[in-house]
Amino acid sequence: MSQNLPPHPNPKKPDLVLPEGACDAHCHVFGPGNVFPYSDAATYRPEDAPKEKLFALHRHLGLSRSVIVQASCHGTDNRAMVDALRAGGGAYRGIAMVERDVSEEELRALHEAGVRGVRFNFVAHLGEAADKDAVREIVAKIKPLGWHIVVHFDSHWLEDLAPFLEELDIVTVIDHMGRVDASAGVEQQAFQLLLQLMEDERFWVKVCGSERISRAGPPFHDAAEYGRLLVEKFPDRVLWGTDWPHPNIKKNMPDDGELVDLLKIIAPGADKLEALLVTNPTRLYWPETL
Repeated sequence: MSQNLPPHPNPKKPDLVLPEGACDAHCHVFGPGNVFPYSDAATYRPEDAPKEKLFALHRHLGLSRSVIVQASCHGTDNRAMVDALRAGGGAYRGIAMVERDVSEEELRALHEAGVRGVRFNFVAHLGEAADKDAVREIVAKIKPLGWHIVVHFDSHWLEDLAPFLEELDIVTVIDHMGRVDASAGVEQQAFQLLLQLMEDERFWVKVCGSERISRAGPPFHDAAEYGRLLVEKFPDRVLWGTDWPHPNIKKNMPDDGELVDLLKIIAPGADKLEALLVTNPTRLYWPETL
């Protein structure tokens, strides 16, 4: 089991002033482990990153809403995430991880807490890939709730995954720009496949994780260019998040304030920034407010 680096201890105040209602559409809470134990099946052991630290970071960065994504270190025990949602009130939504035998009652309880989707991992360092038959069963259960799915995969998976994801016929959000290699250029097969998949209006993509796909290192401008292209091409189906506290980052732990400032490249101009941080997450996670 690998150890997780702690997040940046003192992120800068961003130079970029975010619009009112700005949403961090991808972040996590870890523990605290003595209250919400980590999964025995976890492939990494994080340092506690509880809701109080997340809320303080959001205030510091100028983010007023958030989507907390269940982290694999907690497995399908969603209690830490749900606890954070309840503490955050209606300004926080969640993405859960569930077993294929999850009951309707369990799903309704998660919905009441603010959960609006389920995440599936196809990433080698997080353990065994999600079982496709299980994914199909879970999708059938969550569709009546109006939920969507979030998929996290290594870029080499996309050629095999694309037909399967299209078959599911549910709104699907792709994590971290499909984890493409930022040094391989926009003509690389993985990025071209991602662009093709995004032509289907059921698909959304998160233009975050620049620190994950960058090969140049901080300030991750090489990765931000991929986000900019996705925002230009699919302005109404893009989301962004900090990915705090940045699980499984082995070096170059990002400064979250600097990640916010990358938005000057990713979404240049007030209209693009408003769509990315306010309008799009509202449509997906708070449609009742429209």
